[in-house]
Parts: sequence; C-alpha cells; structure tokens
Amino acid sequence: MFSPAAVRMRRTAPSAALGPARTVARWAVRHGVPAVLLHRAAGRGDPLARLLRDPALREEPYAVHEQLRARGPLVSSALGPVTTSHPVAQEVLRSDRFGVGFDWSSAPRALRWALDFGNDPAATGVAEPPSMLVVDPPDHTRYRRLVSRAFTPRATAAAEPVVRRTAEALLDDLAARAGRGEAVDLVAAYAEPLPVRVIAGLLGVPADREEDFLRWGGAAAATLDLGLPFRRSLAADRALRALHGYLREHFARLRRDPGEDLVSRLVTATGDDALSDRELHATVMLLLGAGFETTVNLLGNAVVLLDRHPDQWRALAADPAGWPGAVEEVLRYDSPVQVTGRTVRVDTELAGRALPAGSRVTLLLGAANRDPDVFPDPARFDVTRANARDHLAFSAGIHYCLGAGLARLEGVVGLQALTERFPHLRVAGRPVRRDLQTLRGFDHLPVTLR
Repeated sequence: MFSPAAVRMRRTAPSAALGPARTVARWAVRHGVPAVLLHRAAGRGDPLARLLRDPALREEPYAVHEQLRARGPLVSSALGPVTTSHPVAQEVLRSDRFGVGFDWSSAPRALRWALDFGNDPAATGVAEPPSMLVVDPPDHTRYRRLVSRAFTPRATAAAEPVVRRTAEALLDDLAARAGRGEAVDLVAAYAEPLPVRVIAGLLGVPADREEDFLRWGGAAAATLDLGLPFRRSLAADRALRALHGYLREHFARLRRDPGEDLVSRLVTATGDDALSDRELHATVMLLLGAGFETTVNLLGNAVVLLDRHPDQWRALAADPAGWPGAVEEVLRYDSPVQVTGRTVRVDTELAGRALPAGSRVTLLLGAANRDPDVFPDPARFDVTRANARDHLAFSAGIHYCLGAGLARLEGVVGLQALTERFPHLRVAGRPVRRDLQTLRGFDHLPVTLR
C-alpha cells in the first residue's frame, strides 16, 4: 500500500494512470472490507449479517425480523445496534442527536487513506456526499430548500394529469400487446416507464433517454448496498460515469437555453442559491433516481400482493376511493425501502442503552412497519387498515422523502388505471425479486392481462 506522502506525489501524475488503483481502493473500502466482515459475522449466526448476505433471507426477511424483535427494541449486531421497533426507529429518524453522515474519524488509518484515495467525483453515487441522503444540516437544509418547491402538495396535485396521461398511454401499448396474445413483464412495460417519464418531464430531460435512466438508476440503487462484488461495483461505477457525463451535457444545454423545469432553475441559480458543480450533480442524480425507484417497487409489490388477495382487489375495483389507503398498506406491508442507518452525533441514550458519539444505528424499516405495538396483526395485509399511513417507508424527520407525495400519486393513479383497464390481470409464473438489500421490489413480474 502506498504511503500518504507517496499518494500526494502520485496525484500529480495523469489521473488515468491512477484510475485502476483508485477503483480498487474505492471498492475495497466501500464494499470489499464490509463484505468480509459481514460474511464472518453471518457465519457466527449474526441475524443482521445473515439478512444482508443471504439472498434467500432477503427474499423473505420477516422471520428474521421477528427473531430480532423478540430480543428487544435495540439489539447488538455486527454493524452495531439494530432496531425493529417503530417507536425507536421514529425517535432516531426525528432526533437531531442522530445524523446521516458517516464518522470515519475512528476508522483505521489505512481505511481512511483508501477512502480519500478512492474518492472519484466522476463516479459518485447517491450514497456519497454531497447527496442529500448522506449530509446533515446546514448543507442538507440548503439543498432541500432549493428543490422542495417542486414537490409541494400543490405542485404534486398539478402533476396528476401528467401521471394519468402517461399511465393511459402505457396501458394503450399493453392493450395492443394483449390483443396479440403476448406475454407481458409488468415491471418493464408499466412499473418502470410510468415514473421515469413523469420525473423526466419534471426535470426537463428528454423522454428518449428512458432506457439510459433506468440503467443508470439501477446502478445508483445498487450502490446503496454494502458488500457489492467487485464486478458489480465496477459496472455501477461505469454507469454512474455515464450518468455524470450526460448530466454535464444536459446542464450545459440548459445554461444556454433554460426552460421552466426544476433543473433549469438549479443550473441558473445565483448568489446563495447557487450550487457547486459537484452539488448540482449529486442533487439532480438523487432526484432522478429517487423519482422513480420507490414507485417502481411500490407498483410491483402492490400487484403481487393484490394478486394474492383477490377479494381485496375486487373491493378496490368496485370502490376506487379505497386506493389511497391500499397504497399506504402496500408501503407498510412490503416496504420499498427496507433498511437505513444513522450515526450518533453526541453521546446519548436510546431504548435504555448508552450509545457513544460516532457509533452507527441500523433501522430495519420493513420490520418497524410490522411492529405489533403499532399495527395490530401486522402480518395481515389489509387495504382498509386504519393506521397504515403511520408507516416509516418514506422515513421521518428532516430526511422524510421529498417525493413521497408524487410516489403516492403515481401509486394511486397507476394502480387504479391498471385495474380499470385490465380487471382480469393476474400474475403468471414466479416474480423475480431484485437482488438488493436496501430496496425491495421486483426485477421481473410476468402477468396475463385477460
């Protein structure tokens, strides 16, 4: 391993010469070392490590969640304290004693060096600063203020005709395919393009880049996970580089000829509102990815759950006023975001346990949303559940999902329109889950339409 002094000298060399070394260092500190630690912990029976490393458990995580819940509201794990408790998770998400930023000050010197050496703005993902996901106030406050006006309740309501037109156009295409008797993957044909087209319009990016955005978004989503294999991490880096390259060109176009969209406002902002180039990339990348990832998973999860509960699907078809509640229950029962974490900012106490500053708390949101102390009979899927909206699927506190209202709108409109157009739609074959830890949804969802 190079010494820090050697690294400073080598940074004067062309960046291309250091590219492979930086890539390896980047993967090692973000994925390689965590993978080794999680593998060892899983071998010792650590429930959280098993959950994060075993694809079978990620497919059906809820039994492991209940094992953890039985051990108390805050349980020790390989990653530090972990909670399945809704009240504890909500306290962490809402308290300023906890932040999203990682504290690397106590990490071994070699890891801190590798983190710095592997830093590559051209391949930065949504889980790296200055993304809003992983920065605390005052930076988070500034970024969120600049984009929040595009996601107010009034702005979301104004987007409903766009969502409805987009859904109807996609359903027209599906109807033509159904008439030809073709098999349909509902994820590729409907759940993905619906939110992608909506967010693309909101951000002023061309609809003909849809396939690119889906590929880039998938790469960004994978980087939310710990312990990616090297080849998958490398593929994600390549996709992220392509996305950053596209954004540079897009921002240049908008500076020459700005429109009325959100990104035009961001790239032309001046004074205190002006974002640095890296901040601009991070903000728009997050808006693009978050703008469709949750909805894709929500739509797919909903169709599978309703297919398993046809009586509830028929009730919704007969009374569409129930769709908002149904969307909340899907978000609670099979949460698109399963896990998140927070760093302890000051020495504190949580669930009767002392936590030192710098330690990390893991929140199993999917488990918190099935806390029996909050949701009676939580393993029962019930679209009429009175308090389903109390879920934490969109987080809570200052990091509450900015696009929650848009995701809800897309879920309600998308599912209602799909049901009205294809009342006999059924899942055909075995849906394929995404191989991800943080996000829960389907890669493929085969359906018959008639």
